[in-house]
Amino acid sequence: MSNAAFAPHDHSQCTARALDEAEARLTKSGARLTPVRRRTLEILLESHRAMGAYDMLQRLAEEGYGNQPPVAYRALEFLVQNGLAHRLQRLNAFAACLHPGHEHAPAFLICRECDKLAELPAAPVRETLSDLAADSGFTVERVTIEALGLCPTCARAGAI
Repeated sequence: MSNAAFAPHDHSQCTARALDEAEARLTKSGARLTPVRRRTLEILLESHRAMGAYDMLQRLAEEGYGNQPPVAYRALEFLVQNGLAHRLQRLNAFAACLHPGHEHAPAFLICRECDKLAELPAAPVRETLSDLAADSGFTVERVTIEALGLCPTCARAGAI
């Protein structure tokens, strides 16, 4: 399965699609994409990279949305709670969800050189892990799959 994050593509199309899906999802649930929430999502969608809360706060402050940490944290938390962004534990950062139109269990491929990331479906991996855990009497409640490696561009650059 090819992933657009690591391949040349029209990024404006994936951004527009994600924003449209976000609006539809929130309208359906009765939630609202306020100006600061929308701008936070737009910033996360600018590239296929994760962004820390303080970097987000700096961007929002530069654009007149305020410079108090709750501004960024509240917007990011809203996006995560509504399935529009993911929190990446390894990077202590946030990334826009590239499939906000439906519930899913993603895995993340993170390039250790350029920090670009890709979101992949991980349901089969999670199911296998849950089955293995159940054999030990353990109940899995939450799983975050984050794989660190090299994207195709960085791998090619290292091979030269």
